[in-house]
Amino acid sequence: MSDLERKTAGVPTLKRLPLYLRLLRQMKETGEEYASGAVVAKELGLDPIVVRKDLAITGAVGRPRLGFQMDEIITAIEEFLGWSNTSDAFLVGVGNLGTALLGYQGFEQHGMRIVAAFDSNPKLIGKTIHGKTILDIKKLPQLAKRMHVQIGILTATASVAQDIADVMIEGGIRGIWNFTPAKLSVPAHVSLQREDLASSLAVLSHRLLISNHPN
Repeated sequence: MSDLERKTAGVPTLKRLPLYLRLLRQMKETGEEYASGAVVAKELGLDPIVVRKDLAITGAVGRPRLGFQMDEIITAIEEFLGWSNTSDAFLVGVGNLGTALLGYQGFEQHGMRIVAAFDSNPKLIGKTIHGKTILDIKKLPQLAKRMHVQIGILTATASVAQDIADVMIEGGIRGIWNFTPAKLSVPAHVSLQREDLASSLAVLSHRLLISNHPN
């Protein structure tokens, strides 16, 4: 499979790969040395054909009757997702959600580290939250350029989201993780991932409704 085909993996595959990675890490901790696509599929309740295709796209090669060597498949998935080297990120908007994300310890195992947080609220600037001193957002562009930071996490209010995105882009940030409901306009070279919490909640609520009233 060519590098181009690997880079253009579909969104469903990209969303499943972290599930495989979590399971494989758990299996490794219990002493398992090999994992087959069939075993992964069974544990996660997925179609074995889909799992085999997903794992193959990482470039990992399994062994007959054994499956994938555990360290090799874990490394292959991490490298495919870009999680083998931690990427530094800036967070803007230290409200309730921003504060919670600053305190989340799991980002680094997925290849991302929040190295600085910014806000425009004078009451927050200078405070230390979860080990990070909150900086004035005016400092973001220059600091992003100096530190070569390319990921921005946007957790401010929707009314200022576009302005903040513009500031991030000015600083050279090329990937924005948008937690606001605002629809952002960004240049073609900037990757944008919107985390729509309201939509996710709507799906969850609907599923609960259906499960409570199956007929």
